[in-house]
Amino acid sequence: MSESLYEPYAETLSLAQSMQDDLEGLLDPDGGFAPRMRKICREQIMEHEESGEYPDELELLRLEENTWALLQAVMPARKTEQSVLHSPRDILQQNPYTPTSTIAQAILNASPVLTELVVIREWLQETAPTPSHPEATTGYWKFTKHNVMQALRTGAGSRDGLVKEMDPDAVNREDGRSLAADDASYEKSLAQALYGMVRAGRLDEAIELCRRAHQPWRAASIRGSLLFHWKAISSENDSDDDEDAEGWSGDRNRKLWKSSCTRAALNPALPEYDRVLYAALAPSPQTSLILKSACRTWEDHLWAQVSIMCEEKGTMELLRLGGSFWEGGQAAVEKGVRSVSQEITEDEEEQWEKEVHQTLDGLKSVHVEDGPTADHPFHFSQLNIILNQTSYLLEIFANGLQNGAYDTEVYEYAPMCRFFAHLCLYLKMIDIDVPPDAVVVILEHYLQVLERAGQRDLIAMYAGALGDNAISRYALFLVSLELASDPSERRAALNRAREHGLDPDSVATATAEMSMNKAFEVLAPLKGPLPSIIGFQPPATDAETFLLRSIEWTVFSETTHDRALEQGNHILRYFLASGRIQLGQKALSMLPPELSSISEPEEQATEFLHYRQFFTIWETLERITECQALEVPNMNRETRTAWLADYKLLIDQARDQITKLLTSEWLVADVEQTGGDARRRALIRIRQIYVPELIIRLHFILLNSRHRFPENLKTAMKLANIVADSRYKLYEDFVNQTGRRLGDYLEAVRQGMLAGLEKGGSDPFRAIALTVQ
Repeated sequence: MSESLYEPYAETLSLAQSMQDDLEGLLDPDGGFAPRMRKICREQIMEHEESGEYPDELELLRLEENTWALLQAVMPARKTEQSVLHSPRDILQQNPYTPTSTIAQAILNASPVLTELVVIREWLQETAPTPSHPEATTGYWKFTKHNVMQALRTGAGSRDGLVKEMDPDAVNREDGRSLAADDASYEKSLAQALYGMVRAGRLDEAIELCRRAHQPWRAASIRGSLLFHWKAISSENDSDDDEDAEGWSGDRNRKLWKSSCTRAALNPALPEYDRVLYAALAPSPQTSLILKSACRTWEDHLWAQVSIMCEEKGTMELLRLGGSFWEGGQAAVEKGVRSVSQEITEDEEEQWEKEVHQTLDGLKSVHVEDGPTADHPFHFSQLNIILNQTSYLLEIFANGLQNGAYDTEVYEYAPMCRFFAHLCLYLKMIDIDVPPDAVVVILEHYLQVLERAGQRDLIAMYAGALGDNAISRYALFLVSLELASDPSERRAALNRAREHGLDPDSVATATAEMSMNKAFEVLAPLKGPLPSIIGFQPPATDAETFLLRSIEWTVFSETTHDRALEQGNHILRYFLASGRIQLGQKALSMLPPELSSISEPEEQATEFLHYRQFFTIWETLERITECQALEVPNMNRETRTAWLADYKLLIDQARDQITKLLTSEWLVADVEQTGGDARRRALIRIRQIYVPELIIRLHFILLNSRHRFPENLKTAMKLANIVADSRYKLYEDFVNQTGRRLGDYLEAVRQGMLAGLEKGGSDPFRAIALTVQ
């Protein structure tokens, strides 16, 4: 299921990278990076919820969706400076009758930590589970009411220990008396539903539910949590709301309301579900145990803790300021606003921030009854994002990847790699410092995930984000294509490097080098006896084909032809030194003819021309063999004449070509010095294989054609002078190993001398002295 997310994520990343210098756009609440990622998760969840498949992956998607929502909630404030127009102290000094909502907003604006906590609380409320709604009731305590009315009509007492009155406190006032079973069950489900709505921040829904349940006092209790708001007596100016300027809303005596909620939450005589509801409405350290007793998920615990800290901070700051009529009455106004220096405020803010971090840090090990545990990767991520410890978070995950802490086969591995890879890139785009080594590790593992998922088209995009390692990493991916891709696919993959900011020439060069190294790790080294090149050669192995096709990477572009020249020489050198002439011919055919015009470096240019020279000769020798096979006994005169002309032309070409090679410093000038680097040793090995072979083959071509072209016998005998000439030292290329020995050639010369005596005579040098008949 998660495989369908790779492309949408990549498209979103590509769009974000195109607006990388637009911080406002990246943080936009609708079109920014995090909201788009969240939307992708949401669409995927909706698509599969109906099917009921992949429940574990769906849970993981929900966690990821919530994490992107958290990032969008906290990052904009962290990346933008918030200006404080008026401090709470200044506002109260100007107007001690300023409504508490205005003062609370000023306190919020003055404290970045409190602002972020409120944002986190809103995020937790937004992502909370949808609250349940109890079934509609037709009246207040319907079943209990019927019993009470029946008792009044008959003059009898209440039956079954039920309450005698219908006021809301009846259950608490009369010991041992309770509601009818159905009413008691409804009361519990109602209180639990109200708690769920408070947990989700849906106070208006909770108030409306109370009214539908015929319990307006519960609605009043919930509405008491709202701060007092009255624009007519505040310094707020909003022309759009002039119609409501004279009206007020909220709780004018919220301090008393909060005290009542706290006492209710701590009252053991009240039902547990009612105590939890009051603790949720007025969270505080005193009611924390009651509130946390209802927390079942990790998110519940986080919400409870954040709610307590937000409520306590606001209350503490209001008390510390003093001078507010709505909190302290007229006495507070007469006493005035307390003087608090700015320096002390900053110190206290810093200290409180430390306390907040310590408190939230304790949630790493909190016990969870439902849902993923506190140490789940996404919960761990969310907590560290809240604590602004993203670098630490990335390092922990990267270390786990390196240490093998995550099983690559479990369903969580790929989604987590995907999330962290995009988290790294998102943080980099919005200029938040990230540990470079950790980013490299995470992106490397995500690239492996993409490779296993067959998402080849996306590799370049993410490899491009690796910085200095981008070229080598994308090249490593191209190497992994091995033999499964044709040249057009390879060219397309290489061109994608340019689309994502990578230099395709550098990628091609790195890929070619890695491919060669990979092939040489498998291929046999160039050592041991010289190979035989006589007879049938087996087909290319996969390693040989892989080495051969490594040439493709550097021949796509003219700008890498210099690298293709060096690479081609290396491959030709290996194939020829291994006796694999056909593979050498194929390698040469894959190299563009333009390489012959490259003159620098001179050593490489000369070596390449020498290989072309050799394969031209070898092609001529093959054509001679083919021409010999065309002779048939019943040729007519005209056909035989044409055949003889072609045959003689090919033999003359071979003689001239081989003689030119033998009398030049082909590949190496001095083979006696067998030391040096691996390249020189390979070149000497090639000479020792092919120089004797060319000499003997030319000798026998000339010798065997003497009946049709008698002068060839003399040419064959003169070849021995070239072999023996100390200027060329060709005799040094004959080694006493398997293959062509000097004795083999001397035996061939002896046969030529004997052939000179075929027409009679006893002069062994007669063949040399023969003139053309």
